Amino acid sequence: MTNQSKQNLEIDESQISDTMADIAERSQRLVQEFLNKQAQPGTKSVGIDDPLNIGSAFLEMTTKMMTQPHKMVEANMNLWQDYMKLWQNAASRMMGQETTPIVEPERDDRRFKGEAWENDVFDFIKQSYLLTSNWMENTVSDIEGLDKKTKQKVEFFTKQYADALSPTNFVMTNPEVLQTTIESRGENLVNGLRNLLEDMERGGGKLSIKMTDADAFEVGKNVATTPGKVVFRNDLMELIQYTPTTEKVSATPLLICPPWINKFYILDLREKNSFIKWAVEQGNTVFVISWVNPDRELAMKTFADYMLEGPLAAIKAIQDATGADEINAVGYCIGGTLLATTLAYMAAKKLKGVKSATFFTTMVDFEEAGDLGVFIDDTSLKNLEDKMNERGYLEGSEMASTFNMMKANDLVWSFVVNNYLLGKDPFPFDLLFWNSDSTRMPAAMHSFYLRNMYLDNKLVEPGGIEIEGVKLDLTKIKVPTYIISTREDHIAPWKPTYKATQLYSGPIRFILSASGHIAGVVNPPAAGKYCYWINDETPADPDEWLAGAEQHEGSWWPDWDKWIKKQNGKELVDARQPGDGKLKVLCDAPGTYVNMKAES
Repeated sequence: MTNQSKQNLEIDESQISDTMADIAERSQRLVQEFLNKQAQPGTKSVGIDDPLNIGSAFLEMTTKMMTQPHKMVEANMNLWQDYMKLWQNAASRMMGQETTPIVEPERDDRRFKGEAWENDVFDFIKQSYLLTSNWMENTVSDIEGLDKKTKQKVEFFTKQYADALSPTNFVMTNPEVLQTTIESRGENLVNGLRNLLEDMERGGGKLSIKMTDADAFEVGKNVATTPGKVVFRNDLMELIQYTPTTEKVSATPLLICPPWINKFYILDLREKNSFIKWAVEQGNTVFVISWVNPDRELAMKTFADYMLEGPLAAIKAIQDATGADEINAVGYCIGGTLLATTLAYMAAKKLKGVKSATFFTTMVDFEEAGDLGVFIDDTSLKNLEDKMNERGYLEGSEMASTFNMMKANDLVWSFVVNNYLLGKDPFPFDLLFWNSDSTRMPAAMHSFYLRNMYLDNKLVEPGGIEIEGVKLDLTKIKVPTYIISTREDHIAPWKPTYKATQLYSGPIRFILSASGHIAGVVNPPAAGKYCYWINDETPADPDEWLAGAEQHEGSWWPDWDKWIKKQNGKELVDARQPGDGKLKVLCDAPGTYVNMKAES
């Protein structure tokens, strides 16, 4: 018998029977308590609808599939042959022979880590699932005749379905959960049900998965701790000026415009990975926009308002605070889209004030919008607008759920296993605390953004978008530009973000970082992680750019620091303390807006 065979779980059937009976009795009490609470007056019932227009997409897929029976026959025959190979392999393993797996998980698939999955039985379950899920996804992908949007939608939700059916998500096919259930006599499942019901109750009848111990973190205490002061405030933002740590600073201040889909402190989570703290230490006078968490009263705030009361107001405030005529601007994600919009607006109005622009994982051409495009078509957007107009905003939890679906195995199913099947409490993790600290979207602004950019891709059309009577043209942006994209980004895929290199008219430096939308950006030099690619040329084809790029180990931050210092020149001034200029201190950083919770 092989070592793997010896690892087979020794299961006492009578013990399992007693355990499951005990679980059923205790679970029934918990469920009844939950149902009694849900039946109380004022509790909303949850209806079933199709706001994302998934049904029609799969109906169209099925129609096309029926016209291509030869493809289905071929796919089914391939699956059958693979299963025959798997059965033969499994039999050989049972007899002690060495075998090569028929199929293996992707390199970044963490679901099947652990020695228990090398057990003969569970290895068979794993490979059987991988064969079937690959078959499902490949079959859908090979269907011909679907329009691009429908094809993207059915492929995305087929993967969601396949991920949901993973054996890791079920008690009897997850060896770690099964062993824990036997050893604890089902206590893990009772605890897991309690966690599940608490999450359902917190979500008002909808599942709101608890990802981390929120009580372990407090904004301003152990996250967002870089010292500074709020020196300006309006309806949409607070402007934070950070306390300098060098005697001399660059004459040109730095403004960071973060996304308002999440809060700014992703760039200031902890001291050791804070981009804000690091930028201060490099001799910059750093300002950051902290966006408000809007409610119904701000429902009619538009994208134009975000520009006028965001970057444009911040530039004027920084000029008052420092006496500097120009700033260096950084925009992250949608904050970068807003920055590009602002620069195009300023170019059309012949306004000065920005010396250089840096874009972190920013899309301005939305033709290939990545997985987010799955959620946006005429029907789904109309449903979303009806919901937003009723409330005045998009719920932060709804936006968070969309992002979580794009990495479901990491941000949904891993917590299903940990919280509900293993019955554990989630561990404290600052990044997940930030991820759960969601923000709302004003109805008017969000509708404009989704329709004009994601749906119609008008920002790249000269004059396609008009703000405050000004027709925008990105090709009029002439300031030096630094663009950082990330190779595994699922929110702003790097090739679509690269298209900006063909739009702006000024000098452009494009850098590609390893990892994804967050880790590829928040990658301090001291960590010694990942790598990045540089190519001084910017050909139209991103693949050609990458083929000619040189790989460098570690963080791209020092490269950006050299670039920004080159834009600044050699002029240094005495460090500027918050409140020394025309703007007085309103309160300590991180301010008040960042503490507004979406649940409030």
